[in-house]
Amino acid sequence: MPPSSYLHTFSVYITRERLGAHRPSLTSTHPPPLSPPIFGLAPRGTQQSRAGQRSSTAMALKAASFPGELSSLLDSGTTRSRSRRGAAAAFRQRKVDFTFQRRDKRAAYLRTCCSMQQGPPPAWPGRAVIEPERRSWEGPKPISIVGSTGSIGTQTLDIVAENPDKFRVVALAAGSNVTLLADQVKTFKPKLVAVRNESLLNELKEALAGCEEMPEIIPGEQGVIEVARHPDAVTVVTGIVGCAGLKPTVAAIEAGKDIALANKETLIAGGPFVLPLAHKHNVKILPADSEHSAIFQCIQGLSEGSLRRVILTASGGAFRDWPVEKLKDVKVADALKHPNWSMGKKITVDSATLFNKGLEVIEAHYLFGAEYDDIEIVIHPQSIIHSMIETQDSSVLAQLGWPDMRLPILYTLSWPDRVYCSEVTWPRLDLCKLGSLTFKAPDNVKYPSVDLAYAAGRAGGTMTGVLSAANEKAVELFIDEKISYLDIFKVVEMTCDAHRNELVTRPSLEEIIHYDQWARKFAANLQPSSSGRSPVLA
Repeated sequence: MPPSSYLHTFSVYITRERLGAHRPSLTSTHPPPLSPPIFGLAPRGTQQSRAGQRSSTAMALKAASFPGELSSLLDSGTTRSRSRRGAAAAFRQRKVDFTFQRRDKRAAYLRTCCSMQQGPPPAWPGRAVIEPERRSWEGPKPISIVGSTGSIGTQTLDIVAENPDKFRVVALAAGSNVTLLADQVKTFKPKLVAVRNESLLNELKEALAGCEEMPEIIPGEQGVIEVARHPDAVTVVTGIVGCAGLKPTVAAIEAGKDIALANKETLIAGGPFVLPLAHKHNVKILPADSEHSAIFQCIQGLSEGSLRRVILTASGGAFRDWPVEKLKDVKVADALKHPNWSMGKKITVDSATLFNKGLEVIEAHYLFGAEYDDIEIVIHPQSIIHSMIETQDSSVLAQLGWPDMRLPILYTLSWPDRVYCSEVTWPRLDLCKLGSLTFKAPDNVKYPSVDLAYAAGRAGGTMTGVLSAANEKAVELFIDEKISYLDIFKVVEMTCDAHRNELVTRPSLEEIIHYDQWARKFAANLQPSSSGRSPVLA
C-alpha cells in the first residue's frame, strides 16, 4: 500500500461489461512509474515521490517499455476481446477524476469503485467457534494426506510419527515419488494409496511387494480424489502444489471433511467457488501455513466484528538487503538462499519476489473476510512474529514462534486442543536470546508483486487464479533459466493484463480450472525479446 503522504490522482473509467457488472479501470495520463504498472494502473505522483530512486532503478525495473508486438498484444487482449473491439463504442463509459490526500479517502474510494467482486461469505475461522459435538471418532484422529511426499506431507507425517496416540493415517496420495511413498506406506499402513502419475503404478506395486498390510491402490487423478474423500478420514491435509489440489479439496469438502489447508490455490483461485461450498457442507477450513495460522490463533475468542486489521509479516526473502539496481543480475542460486526458512524451490523464489506474501493477502481476504485495505504487509527479518491482528480498540495481538512449519500443521490437526511438544525436537522460544525484533515497510519498487497481488485481488473472480498460475509458470521458467528474475514480474503482469476482458466474476469450478490452464500456457509463450527488453509472445 502506498504511504499516506503520497498524493494520488486517478482517472477512473467505469465500463459496463457483458454481464451487466461494472469493472473499474484505473489509468494514468502520466508517464509510467518506476515499478511496473499494474494491469495498466499507474497512480499519478509516483514518479515525483520516488524521484530520488530514479537513477538507481530506471534500468532495473523498466517493465513499461514494451516492444511493438507486445503493445498490439495488450491492446487486443484475447481472441474474444478482439471480437468485441468493434462494439466498444456501444459501451457506456464515464470518466471521473479523484484526488486523494489521505489514505482513508483512498480506501473509501477503492471500496466503492473496486466492488465488482462479490464479497466472500463470512469465513469459518473468523470467529473460531468450537463445536465439541462434531467429534465422531474413537482413538487417534484419522487423517488423509494429499501430497504426502512433498514438504507439507513429510512434515505432517513427522508429527503423526511423534504422536501416534493423537493421529493415524488412513490414506496417502503422492505425485511421482514412488520410492518415498512406498516407505511411507510401510511405516504408516494406510488403507488407501494413490499415485497421480499413472505410469508409475506397477513400480509402486513392486516397491510394496511383500508389504504386511497391502493397501488399496488407485492411480491417477481419481485416486487422489478418493484419498481426499476417504470415508474414515476426519481431516484432509491438502499439501499438493498448484491448481491440481483444487479438485481433491472440493471432493473432500463435498464429503464433509475438515480441511487442513496448505494449498494456496484452493482459495486464491477457487475462493469464490470453494467458500460457499464449505459453508453449504458445514466444513471447517483450517489454515496450515504459518501466517494464516497465526491470524487464526489470534482471533480465537474475538466476538464478531472485532477484527479491524490483519498484519502479515514477511521475511523479505533472499534480496531484502540487496539494492534494487542489483536485481537485474540475480541468478537462480541467489534466489534459493532463504535467510530463515527451509522450503521447496518454488516457494523460496516466491519469498524472494514477495509473491508469496501477495498471494497470502488474497488468501487472508477469503479466510477472514477482511477488506484489502485492512490487510497490510510488514517486513520482519527475524520471522519470529508470524503475523498480527489489530482489534477495534487498537490492541494488537501477535503469534510468535521459531520459523518451523510443523507448528501450524500440528495446530490444524489438533485444534481446538494443544498437543504437548518435547523441547528435544521442538525448541522453545527464548526472547532474551533473540535480543530484538525489527520491522519495516515493503519496498514496492523492489517488490512489484505486492501491487500486482492487491490489484488482482480487487479485480476478483478469475483474476486471482490467473495471477497465481502465471506466477507459478514464471517461477518455473526462471528456475529453468529461461527468463531472468525481473522477467517474473513482467510475465505475471502481462498475463493478467491479457485476461482483463475475459475476467469471470462468479466462476464455476470448470472456469477456474480453464483459466488456470490458459494462464500457464500464455505465460509459457512469453519469452525475452532479442533486444533484452520485456518478454514478448514466442
